[in-house]
Formats: sequence, C-alpha cells, structure tokens
Amino acid sequence: MTKRHVSLPPLAEEGLRAFISEVDERLASDEDTCDVVEDVLVDLHGDREAYERWQSGEDVSPAERVRLQGYDPCNATLESEYYAEKDEDAFSESKYLQWLWRQFDATPMADNVEFALRFRRMIAEHLFEEVGDGCRFFKGITFTYGHNITVGDNVVIHDDVHLDDRGRLTIGDRVSISDDAHVYTHDHDSVDQTHVDNYHTIIEDDARVTYDSMVRAGVRLGENSILAAKSSVSRDVPAHHIAAGTPAESVAIKDGWESVADSLDGANVDRRDQRKLDSTVPDDVTQFDEFGRDLSPPDR
Repeated sequence: MTKRHVSLPPLAEEGLRAFISEVDERLASDEDTCDVVEDVLVDLHGDREAYERWQSGEDVSPAERVRLQGYDPCNATLESEYYAEKDEDAFSESKYLQWLWRQFDATPMADNVEFALRFRRMIAEHLFEEVGDGCRFFKGITFTYGHNITVGDNVVIHDDVHLDDRGRLTIGDRVSISDDAHVYTHDHDSVDQTHVDNYHTIIEDDARVTYDSMVRAGVRLGENSILAAKSSVSRDVPAHHIAAGTPAESVAIKDGWESVADSLDGANVDRRDQRKLDSTVPDDVTQFDEFGRDLSPPDR
C-alpha cells in the first residue's frame, strides 16, 4: 500500500516556505545561533508582546521571567551537558539547535505534519553530521547531541524515538524506525555504572526497527533486516534476517531473500567490541560520582 501526496492550501504553503527559508538562512549565516533560536521560539510560542515588555525593563512576574528566559538556549541545561567526554566545541552549537527542535515540538504547530516535517528536516541539516534527501522526522524524537548522527536518504523516524549519539550512530538509506524505539551508542558497566563505553551503532540500508524495540550500543542491523516489535537486540543481525525476542535472535530470513542471505546457523554473533570507540575525558574536567556507592564486592 502506497501513501498519497498531501499539500497545503497555497497561502499556507507560501507562509511555510517563507518562514522555513528565513530560519534556514539565519542559521547558516554568521548570526549568533543562540539569538536566532531565541527569536524564533519567542514568535512560535506567541510570546512577543511579553518578551518586548520584559526587554524594555517593565515589571514581569518571576514565572514570566523564567518562561521568557527559557527561550534562550544559553539559559537551558540538557542532560547530555553533564557527560564528561563530550566534544565541547561541537556541543556548544548542537545544544542550541537541539533546544530549537525540542521546543518547537512543544508548540501546537508541531502537530501540523506537513509543516513540522519540513521544519525538522531543515534543523537536521544544521544539527546532524549528515542528513540525506527526503527524510521524515516525526514528533518527540530525542537525541544525545545530534552532531554524531549520520542519516541517509528517505529515512523515516516516527514519534517518540530516542537516538542516542553519545558514541556514533549511522543510519542508512530508506531505514524505518517505528514509534517508541530506542537506539543506543553507549553502554554502562554492570558493576560500576559510572563507567561508560561508547560505540558505533549501524543500521544499514532498508532495515526496519519496529515498534518499542531497542538496539543496544555497537550493534549492526544488516541491510533489509527487521527487528521485531518489543525486541531488544545486543548482537548483529545479518542482512535480510528477521530478529525477534529479548534478547533478540535471528528467527527467519525474509521470504524471497534466502539465496543472498547468510544462513540462520551463522547468525546471532556479538561483534560489538569491533565498534567500541576510544573516548577520553579532558584533563581539565572535574568529574563527580552522582551515586557515591561502595562498589567493592563482599568477597574481594
């Protein structure tokens, strides 16, 4: 079953194009990204009158002030900001763009699909390491940084998907990631959860990650493979295979692809160590242990 084309009325289309083009040009210019994001969010949230009143020195309530300050991403803190090993230079820019993405999703306009898909696609061009043509990003998508994500052509990522790029994430052409899926590039040690290993996670061309499933860090989903709904995969899935379960295993080969697919006997191999990334914490970073636990086993 194919989908039909949907278009907006001419005047709505004209306004949409003008707005997206203007924001795109400002983000590509030498203008401070923080200023661009703040300006755009003030208008999208319909708060220009209160903002101008505040800027002119008139009295505003403490709650109004917090709200108005919050449009400026320089006044925001994201969870990924605490990660000690992050690339500070890359994050200083991607944080602002991520804030624009997230706060746009909090506006009523985020439910206008034709507008929202194109607006997020424009932001992705500035935020992601690379993004192909014809991609569709739906509502509620989150990521760690954004700048460690590469996305191919005609990719569809549905509602409330989490794309972790604490490590590195590569998504091929024509990949579909369904609602509530989680794709990870970092993993915690089972004894000391403050120890983190980062990986390169790869989802190859034409693969499908279906509803509410999880791809663990360092996994490679092969070309044209499927990860079944509510599955959790920690080992590579060969091309054209269907993996299901928790932990997921290859359970079948897609009909008609048997002649070019590896056999099921050779599947379910853990190759994540091949994709572990070197990540170091800068010497000038003061680290802290948020848990403060005694991790010494009782028999050692």
